[in-house]
Amino acid sequence: MPRHFRAIAVQPKWHPHDFISAAAFRAWMRSQLDMARPYLAADRPNLVVLTELNGLPLVLRGGAWAIPLKKFERVATALFISRLARTLPILRREGVSPVRALQLADADRNTRLYLHTCRDLAREYGVYLCCGSAPTPRYQLVQGQPRRMAGTLTNQAVILDPRGALVGATDKVHLTPDEEQEGVDLTPGHLDEMRVFPTPVGDLGVAISLDAFRADVIGRLEKQGCTVLLQPDANGAPWTAKEGLPPDPTNIRDQPEAWLESSWTATTQGKSIRYAINPMVVGNLLDLTFDGQSAITGRAEDAPEQRSYALTTPRPGFLALTPWVETGTPEQLRRAGTQRAAHSGHPLENNYRTDTLWADLTLPDTTLTTPERNRHEEALEYILSRQGRPKPGLTAAVILAGLSTLAYLTWRSLRRR
Repeated sequence: MPRHFRAIAVQPKWHPHDFISAAAFRAWMRSQLDMARPYLAADRPNLVVLTELNGLPLVLRGGAWAIPLKKFERVATALFISRLARTLPILRREGVSPVRALQLADADRNTRLYLHTCRDLAREYGVYLCCGSAPTPRYQLVQGQPRRMAGTLTNQAVILDPRGALVGATDKVHLTPDEEQEGVDLTPGHLDEMRVFPTPVGDLGVAISLDAFRADVIGRLEKQGCTVLLQPDANGAPWTAKEGLPPDPTNIRDQPEAWLESSWTATTQGKSIRYAINPMVVGNLLDLTFDGQSAITGRAEDAPEQRSYALTTPRPGFLALTPWVETGTPEQLRRAGTQRAAHSGHPLENNYRTDTLWADLTLPDTTLTTPERNRHEEALEYILSRQGRPKPGLTAAVILAGLSTLAYLTWRSLRRR
């Protein structure tokens, strides 16, 4: 039987204060499902797709005091020093950089918060939920308990079903320079681990941001029969700026022109991929600028209306597209992008458009089989099956140990006087 379903892409605007506490993060994630709520279909399954790296700023959790430092590098340095008791052992034991050690120091509790928040929202709203992506360690079950694999921290997307159960997880393979060692220092995923997940809302393949531009990723997903491509995105630059990324950094062009090489190309010129959902986050996060136009794309015959991204010529293939914040000549658009960028000082700084896109889609019944869980997904299932708060006894034990250590150090200090 045909699969009829609704795809929804949410374009939110983030702010550092959305991540300073568990309550703030839950509220921010809920606000995105609330943006989707008016468009949820009552007569068919719903697929809601959120944006890339919406869990990255959880490194700010408990660090509101550092936000006035304004620059991400300064904030990260201050947080690393303030958390030295947790970051230094990881730095020395696992041989990672300070920025990765900072993220790994709280990775277990932030991963639980992220997964449990998404699980609860998928259940409450009754949707298939691509949670976006977050820096996530690789886990495996050791004696029945999830254990973090030393040193690893991937840009990972997780898909949940309406019961909050795991559909599958995918790591980003091709990292941007900002995600590599000189930036937030993430671990690249492995191409041979990418799989397609058959569901009532399509045979889902995930290509996080830059992965959707790469022929090896798209080719692998198509070979496995992907019909719906999910492209969570966080474009870390003004939308109307120029860009040039590996493997050919000399190929400088407008960012919207480059974006046509991802989801739009996959659906209009590809093989098995019929639809693609590409949500993009906007907003200035400290000194980092994020901007873009979210889109749902399909075959040219599915979307004959002529439209396209800013700075590009209209064309078929866009089932839904968020308008950019302004229209005008290329010079006017580039100026508008610069005015909104972080620390521009212009009255329009951080004035971006939020949006929710939707499209009703139809596919034939799947012929694919569900792929086997890998060891990491087995550990994620365990985390999802547990409640989000630590056992009281464990917390008390940690507090008691800390007080005992403090008392001992105080006693030694007094003896030396």
